[in-house]
Amino acid sequence: MSFSAKPPPIEIIPGITDLPTSAPGMRIGLFGGSFNPPHKGHRLVSRQVLKRLDLDAMWWLTTPGNPLKDPTELAPLAQRVMAARSLVDHPRVHVTGFEAAHGFRYTYDTLSYLRKTLPDRHFVWIMGADSFVGFHKWEHWRKIADLMPLVIYARPGSSRRAPFSKAATTLARYRLDQFDANIVATSPAPAWIYLTGLMSGASSTELRNRQNDEFQQLGLERS
Repeated sequence: MSFSAKPPPIEIIPGITDLPTSAPGMRIGLFGGSFNPPHKGHRLVSRQVLKRLDLDAMWWLTTPGNPLKDPTELAPLAQRVMAARSLVDHPRVHVTGFEAAHGFRYTYDTLSYLRKTLPDRHFVWIMGADSFVGFHKWEHWRKIADLMPLVIYARPGSSRRAPFSKAATTLARYRLDQFDANIVATSPAPAWIYLTGLMSGASSTELRNRQNDEFQQLGLERS
């Protein structure tokens, strides 16, 4: 289901939509999401992937909007970026909303831009197993796989389905073993790896619902 066919408006916010600094040869993980709100599960994945892939940095790409999600449930971009930064607390993890400054709507647009703008960096795209199950529904998903290696991290409830998803079947011959995690970032695309390890059951949707319930209860108490 797509909620909007229009690209998001360009939004430039100093300190929020800036692209993190980097240097040639760096191994950088790109972790995209709404982070609405960010939670300990996001942080856990970041730390695990940083360590196992031996990355120099990880960028949390806080999307201005998700065409597959209801925009009315999305908190303001700056609010989500600041919340993520306060949660991360790691010197090699950087949170940015830079996509908003370019009006990017799809992940493919973002990754294409980064590959063209910073061709001498080793980027990898990181996603949870729950997202990988529906990866074939993403715009230009097959081209995304050709742009840079993919890292799929196991998630509660999706771990059994992800290895047998349409994307996994289509890209089966490009799958690397978990023991090759430290060479994924420098592997030529298409290449992907499925990582299992520590998991968190935290969910942004559940956190939002819990917050909404609390607000409603406060409203009832005040009336």
